[in-house]
Amino acid sequence: MEGRSAEPVRTGERGIDPAHLLELVLPLARTLAAEAGVDELTTVVVGAAGFATLGDALRAELPDALTEALDVRTVALAADAVTAYIGALGPRPGAVLAAGTGLIAIGTDLTTWRRADGWGHLLGDCGGGAWIGRAGLEAALRAYDGRAGGSVPLLERARERFGQPPELPGLIYPRPDRAALLASFAPDVAACAPHDPVATGILRAAARHMAESVAAACPASGMPEVACTGGLLNLAEPLLTFLHEELTRQIPHARQTVAEGDPLHGCVRLAVALASGNAVWPEDPHLLHVNGAHKRPT
Repeated sequence: MEGRSAEPVRTGERGIDPAHLLELVLPLARTLAAEAGVDELTTVVVGAAGFATLGDALRAELPDALTEALDVRTVALAADAVTAYIGALGPRPGAVLAAGTGLIAIGTDLTTWRRADGWGHLLGDCGGGAWIGRAGLEAALRAYDGRAGGSVPLLERARERFGQPPELPGLIYPRPDRAALLASFAPDVAACAPHDPVATGILRAAARHMAESVAAACPASGMPEVACTGGLLNLAEPLLTFLHEELTRQIPHARQTVAEGDPLHGCVRLAVALASGNAVWPEDPHLLHVNGAHKRPT
């Protein structure tokens, strides 16, 4: 069963706001438990975007608050990249690329975690949706100016979506959802790629950046598996072909496989494993933080 809130959790000076998260999540949890006929909850898993860098307040307050509110014995707080990994590969060593508006790769040999990128659209997320959209808009503006590297097809698409090019800075820079707005242009880049070498080049560069992050996060020895998740994969060809080629070139010792599930599936997997005492994933204060009766020995 699944419930949703249309309101995003607030962030502030202390990072992700634990009180607001509880305000949104607790009613959903109680309603879903009642609908499922569950009388007792034992384990809670929270997978949060930004947990690694914005999760100090969550770590300080959520375990006790959830234990008291839901009478559970175990609370696990995880970065959404970790739940994406667990959903995709389960208990096997390897690396997972989570590519949407942003981009992060995370890997483990089941003793430690290693992450790469995920620094946000201003400092990183190279190859993600916002990165592709921004590169496409730059190419459009180059064509508008008459500079080298411009794309007339992307300029036409930018006009259709956003209006006249001189209006773009005022439209994009002040927006609090700037990353999402940039990412909204990524499908236009993909649509132009079959007949526009500039757009094709953007997707090829994005695939190279993606593979670089996966290679940095992937275990260097053994037989790790690699899977890719996230809405950016819906751009399909030629991005997926470029990505497969780059992964094969950069990490030839890894086996590419299809993700078994999504981050929500990963939360469920982690909860079941913790409740049964079978969790094998390494704990890390910034990536997977477990409190309670079923805490894995470290």
